[in-house]
Amino acid sequence: MISLIQKTIRGFIAPNHKLSCSVKLWNEGLTELRRRTEGYHESGAFLLGAEDGERRRVTQFAYYDDLDPNSLETGIVVFDGCGYGPLWQLCRETGLTVVADVHVHPGAARQSHSDCTNPMIATKGHIALIVPDFAERVFQPSSLGVYQYKGSHNWDNFTGAKAKDFFYVGFWG
Repeated sequence: MISLIQKTIRGFIAPNHKLSCSVKLWNEGLTELRRRTEGYHESGAFLLGAEDGERRRVTQFAYYDDLDPNSLETGIVVFDGCGYGPLWQLCRETGLTVVADVHVHPGAARQSHSDCTNPMIATKGHIALIVPDFAERVFQPSSLGVYQYKGSHNWDNFTGAKAKDFFYVGFWG
């Protein structure tokens, strides 16, 4: 019953969003990403959760360096294929799926050439979020880079004003 009420309220508050996350989880996740940057290198996480049609709800962060301990060593995220085994195991154990990924950049929240050509999940519809400034503070969706994979290294860009309609962060996340 509570789940149905939450879904109904979310539908009124953010009727067109594709991705949602509770403000508490989002703030905790960004705080942890900031800590993992050590102030000088990128960090990131897979966002796990559930899908409801085209909508996705984040319920857990799975940090890259927990899955692949060497992924942050070069300064940028270099996630080795060996890290996907633990990721898929975590998904099986929790019953969750990868609904998006997030990583931080030192400056602007724009996709690099490497981001464009090396999606973390190379499946059409995958969502990638980029947080600027090493996540030095908690950022709302309109300050993020928000991208959805179209395949063949092409992405739809929902950054800026479009982000708040695409990604909802709030009490009913």
